Amino acid sequence: MKIVVIGGSGHIGSFLVPRLVSAGHEVTNISRGIRQAYTDTPEWQQVRQVTADREQEDRDGTFGDRIVELGADVVIDLVCFTLDSATALVNRLRGEVGHLLHCGSIWRYGASMKLPIAEGSDSAAAPTDEYGIQKRAIARMLQEETASGGLATTSLHPGHIVGPGWQPIGPLGNLDPSVWETISAGRLLQVPGGGTELMHHVHADDVAQAFEKAVQRREAAAGEDFNIVAPTALTVRGYVGIAASWFAKEPRLEPVSWEEFRRNTAPGHADTSWSHLSRNHCFSIGKAKSLLGYAPLYEPEQAVRESIEWLIDHKQLSVGNLATS
Repeated sequence: MKIVVIGGSGHIGSFLVPRLVSAGHEVTNISRGIRQAYTDTPEWQQVRQVTADREQEDRDGTFGDRIVELGADVVIDLVCFTLDSATALVNRLRGEVGHLLHCGSIWRYGASMKLPIAEGSDSAAAPTDEYGIQKRAIARMLQEETASGGLATTSLHPGHIVGPGWQPIGPLGNLDPSVWETISAGRLLQVPGGGTELMHHVHADDVAQAFEKAVQRREAAAGEDFNIVAPTALTVRGYVGIAASWFAKEPRLEPVSWEEFRRNTAPGHADTSWSHLSRNHCFSIGKAKSLLGYAPLYEPEQAVRESIEWLIDHKQLSVGNLATS
C-alpha cells in the first residue's frame, strides 16, 4: 500500500516508518524538515521525503490538497493537535483515502476515577487543559465520522512516550535532570504526595507496533479508539526504587506536601509534576490486544532505562555509572 505519514521524523515515526517499509509499503514522510529521525536505519533510504509547513498550509486551506495529491491508500497523522485541523483533513480525505489513523494522547483523560481506565468508560474525569480537550474532541469527531458512513478512521492514544533520543518523564512526573542525579548519587529525594501516584509510559516502538497493526487490521480498527501503553504502570515510589537499583543505590525518599515541593522545585518542573501525578493514570490495553493484536514488548522500566542509557552515552545526562543490567 501507499502510506503517507505526517510527522514521521518524530518519536513515533522514527520507529513506525522503518516498520512500514520493512512490511513492503511505499512510504512518504511529510515533515517540516528541521530534524532527522531518531533512528538511522537502511529503510529510510526507501522513504520519499516531503517538506511542508502544516500550520501555514492549514491556514491557507491547502494541506489536505497536498495529501490527496500523493495518492495514498492510508494516511497516518502523528502531529495533529486541534479539532479544526483534524476536521479539515477529514473533509478533504473523505472519498479519497481508504483509512486515516490519528495519534491522540492519554491526556484526553482527566484525573482517574476508576482504574484501569478503559476506552469509552466513565473511568476518568474530563480533561482540563487545552491539549487534552482538543485530543478528546478529535477522537470523538473521528468516531462520529466513521459511524456515519464517512471516512474510515482510527485514533490511538499513547502514554508517556520514551525511547532512545529524548528525556523520559521521570520518577517525579517531570523532566528535571537533577532528579536522576539525586537518585544516582543515593541522596534524599523529596517526593510530593504519598508516592503511590501512577504514571503510564510506553516505548515509541510499541506505539509504532500499534499503528502498524491498525493498518493491517483496518476492518477491526475502523471507527475505534485505543489506549496504547506498556503492560503495567509505575508508581512514584516504585519508579524511584527501580531507578535507584540501576545505580546500585538504595532509594531514599522524603514525602513532602505539594506546598513544600513547590517551594523547593523550579515552577516549570513543579507544574509538570502536578500535571502528571494528579491525573494518577493507569490504562487498560485489553481492547488493543483483542482487536489489533497489540503485544507491547517493553515494560515501562525497560523503556525508560533505554532512554537513560542513550542520554548517558550521548553526554546529555550527568549521573553515576549504571549497574550491569
